Amino acid sequence: MSASIVLWVTLAVFAQESVWNFYDAQVPAELRQYLTSAGLVGLIMGMDNLLGVLIQPWMGFVSDRHARNGRGRWAIVLTGAALASIPFVLIPWTGDLPTLMLCIVAFAATANAFKGVTETLVSDYLSPAHRGKAQGFVKAGVSLTIVVSALISLLVVDRSITLAFALPPVLMLVLLTTSWVFLGRRHSTAVAEAKEEGEPTDFTSPWAVVKDMVRDPSRARALLMLGIFCFAGMWSALRALMTPYGTETLGLSRGAAGGLALPGAVAFLVCVVPLAYASSRLGQIRAIRYGVGLFVVGLLIGFASPTVPGTVVSLVVTSIGYATFAVNALVALWDLAPSRHVVGTYTGLYTVASSTGAALGPALLGFTVDMTGWRFMLLDGALLAAITFVVFTRLARRVTPAA
Repeated sequence: MSASIVLWVTLAVFAQESVWNFYDAQVPAELRQYLTSAGLVGLIMGMDNLLGVLIQPWMGFVSDRHARNGRGRWAIVLTGAALASIPFVLIPWTGDLPTLMLCIVAFAATANAFKGVTETLVSDYLSPAHRGKAQGFVKAGVSLTIVVSALISLLVVDRSITLAFALPPVLMLVLLTTSWVFLGRRHSTAVAEAKEEGEPTDFTSPWAVVKDMVRDPSRARALLMLGIFCFAGMWSALRALMTPYGTETLGLSRGAAGGLALPGAVAFLVCVVPLAYASSRLGQIRAIRYGVGLFVVGLLIGFASPTVPGTVVSLVVTSIGYATFAVNALVALWDLAPSRHVVGTYTGLYTVASSTGAALGPALLGFTVDMTGWRFMLLDGALLAAITFVVFTRLARRVTPAA
């Protein structure tokens, strides 16, 4: 595995995620200037997930065609980054809600158009045997974008909000351009190697790719999509409801409850690369299955010990379980794809499954809490996550050892 290739691909993904993290951190405050309803703010902030579901599969398919024709994916990445930077920089300059919404929608649409394409670069430059390990470094880099966003918020926002919104896109453009300088010339070689494999390329649209997935006799790819949907939903639910759980069950203040996730975030960062290497030996599907099992165990620990130390241990264990999924899920989907020429489309389909799960998961767990009470939230989550474990258990029995 080429360390330089992994470095520059990680830098490219880090660049775009830095903008998204700052967007999630500061755009709600901009909306609060015009909206008093937290529900409306949350609805608007969730709109980028809906746009991702609609846009990313199509843009992934377009990028696959560009790659097959020798043009590569970089033109889409760099053009999309430049276009997305314009409405992002203009957000703090807006003076009314309609103009602000125009900038938000424009950014979310253009940023989603190249987000999945950038993530697909991993599959272009690295062989299947090395993709899992490379994803470990990519995910570690992505986790560091939270630090970058926090530093900009801490050091710049209160002094100049316009400068604060200008820094992330400038950083993104500089880092993406730097990555392209070092990787762009190698892309034609990577694409040529894929062509030499002689894989089928007769898919005429993303829907043709989906139909091929559904008609697969083993149902392995469809099961993996279901597993991604379920696990992304439970992880999103745990993150969304942990603060009210901390206030309602543990008696913490809102700030202290919000800080419960910090040890888990550190555990994710520390473990993600070693887990990627271990998963390359175990196989992605088997590793995810173990990760889901660990996730369930972590939730049961928290339920058995409804204290601050018990909850912290619970979140550390569940974060390690989620890290196993985060490293391997997309790689496993790439490995099950019928051709290297549709990995961009499969990246978009991963977004469909994970974003839909993330949107519905908090509501599902929230309804179970309404029925059982906050004290049983972690047990409810464990029971729902057990369904995910069953899905990956069935999937592990259907895929080949190489997958």
